[in-house]
Amino acid sequence: MYTRRGLIVGAGAAAAAGLAPAVARAEQPILTEDGLYRQSWFIESFLELGDDLEAARKAAKRFAVMWELKGCPYCKETHFVNFARADIADYVRTNFDVLQLNIVGSRKVTDFDGEELGEKQLAAKYGVRFTPTIQFFPEQADGLKVKAPREREVSRIAGYLRPDDFVSMFRYVRESAYQTQTFRDYLKARS
Repeated sequence: MYTRRGLIVGAGAAAAAGLAPAVARAEQPILTEDGLYRQSWFIESFLELGDDLEAARKAAKRFAVMWELKGCPYCKETHFVNFARADIADYVRTNFDVLQLNIVGSRKVTDFDGEELGEKQLAAKYGVRFTPTIQFFPEQADGLKVKAPREREVSRIAGYLRPDDFVSMFRYVRESAYQTQTFRDYLKARS
């Protein structure tokens, strides 16, 4: 006789034996004092964006800023679904330095142009209105200080993306595909 418990236990045993596909899980995020979930591998920073970008470049990585908000269900989903997949977490951790900022926060951040602003004011300066939002910046800071804030980014995720599209955006930036095609065209070419 088949029971739900028997099927679940049997499926778990089959996955353990390598007979059924299993999705590798990454480590769990940490809930911080300010109510944001955080990956252990997000960078600790003095909140000077030019220095953070330069440190990423020296490590042969790209620099990204992830904006979040306490209680944001899509921010939580990004951590517990997208980053929970080991393949995604490993790819992002290996290829990107990610700085987490609070869209309504008050910590002082020094922008690429030297202006020091609270997190909330910096979000407004860049037109960040949704969480999660991930900003991707070029490989080098050369010339960024004279560009308008939105022109400093090479790409942006505004809102939640499903896991496969999420990691594809990180690949799109890492491969500098934004120089020759839109993200939509990049996805079409890969499918």
